[in-house]
Amino acid sequence: MAIGVWISLLLYFVLMLAIGFYAWRKSTSSSEEYMLGGRQLSPAVAALSAGASDMSGWLLLGLPGALYATGLVEAWIGIGLFVGAFINWIVVAPRLREQTERYDNSLTIPEFLANRFPTKAMALRTVSAIVIVVFFAVYTASGLVAGGKLFMSAFGSLVDSSAISDYSIGIWLTLGIVLTYTVVGGFLAVSLTDFVQGCIMMLALIIMPAVVLFGSGGGGFSQASETLATVDPNFLSWTHGLTFVGFLSAVTWGLGYFGQPHIIVRFMAVRSVEEVPKARNIGMTWMAISLIGAISLGIFGRAYAVRNGLDVGDAETIFIVLADLLFHPLVTGFLYAALLAAIMSTISSQLLVSSSSLTEDFYRLFLHKEASEKESVLVGRVCVLLVGIVAAFIAGDPNSKVLGLVSNAWAGFGAAFGPLMILSLTWKRMSGAGAVAGLIVGAVTVIIWISLGLNGSFMGGPGVYEIIPGFIAAWIAIYVVSLVTQTEGEFRPLESR
Repeated sequence: MAIGVWISLLLYFVLMLAIGFYAWRKSTSSSEEYMLGGRQLSPAVAALSAGASDMSGWLLLGLPGALYATGLVEAWIGIGLFVGAFINWIVVAPRLREQTERYDNSLTIPEFLANRFPTKAMALRTVSAIVIVVFFAVYTASGLVAGGKLFMSAFGSLVDSSAISDYSIGIWLTLGIVLTYTVVGGFLAVSLTDFVQGCIMMLALIIMPAVVLFGSGGGGFSQASETLATVDPNFLSWTHGLTFVGFLSAVTWGLGYFGQPHIIVRFMAVRSVEEVPKARNIGMTWMAISLIGAISLGIFGRAYAVRNGLDVGDAETIFIVLADLLFHPLVTGFLYAALLAAIMSTISSQLLVSSSSLTEDFYRLFLHKEASEKESVLVGRVCVLLVGIVAAFIAGDPNSKVLGLVSNAWAGFGAAFGPLMILSLTWKRMSGAGAVAGLIVGAVTVIIWISLGLNGSFMGGPGVYEIIPGFIAAWIAIYVVSLVTQTEGEFRPLESR
């Protein structure tokens, strides 16, 4: 690898570590500071932190790769995500910020649910914490797989025996940097690094498509369209070959936002409810620019490859291939850093949410109820380390299928927590039994749907994305069980403590 690439990557790593140690000096003296940054995030930091922790390597690898391989019809997933994120900022963000503080200053999603429905507190904290830790161990592993494959590709040793070691180096180096700033600086470090990483990701998704389209060999819009027409006359069609079920499965990815703990926890940390709209505007602008950039990269990257006879074996590596081919090594290093930023921002957020649940919803609940703030912060740091190591071992096989589980984990969280969060924040007649029922039914429905293969083929046609039946079943379960089990004084009302 060229020395310029290493210089850029080294500067990126140093910056991440510097932010971690800055946060350690500013915000790690109590559980609230370590897990929520003292609820003092500025709108810009909260917005880009939510966005960066959401998108992961999917934004620079998965989405461009899907568009490169299939065409513009794959953009419906991005549109569904954008709409879902916007509604999430409108419905969930302001209510969650206000209610988590009002209900005994809840620091985690399980703790908020327990305080909201005290008669089912133990069941809610236990079940939701288990779901969070188990799913996030796998989710984190998927990010480490992406980090390992980036390093394997960058070293160019995919076909020789040293590929395994390069892959392992990628995993442990990625994890090591993330663990350092997460363990040391906690939530503030994760949020500040997410902000920087979000800026880097957005810049990369502006620079790369522009160079691909207008640089040497690009040809501009008209020539790109002509080239793509020779590949497939319907390559730039939004609807060709799109069935209703396929459209529904694509756009309903947006339903997952309401139940992603590593995203919605950012809403809890904004400085005030009044600043949520500003954060929303910043976040949605960032998301729009980034999604348009990723879509453009996939479409115009395909045109560039065809015009220049470029052989791209794996569509999802188009970002890496073009970064290495078109740019000076220093810029290539910056673009690799953007991909690492996408990966690291999600891993760090998932590690911290898992750690928070293990600390607040297991250690302080079952092992040491009277733990001091200093002890809780220490336990939180140990839990970050443990979850990270477990995830690294899950991701240890370079042929791992873990990346294929990301969509399943997204659906699992979305179905288990999505209806639960929306109704707990907006419906005053919801009961604790209904909350438990929704959590379990949503998760189980997704698991059964996947096990039966109905996400691959449904009633002789295309598969239905598992979040659809899971979300609907959980919503119905909460509504029906709440009406049946509701009793006076059974839950704490929304209007007051």
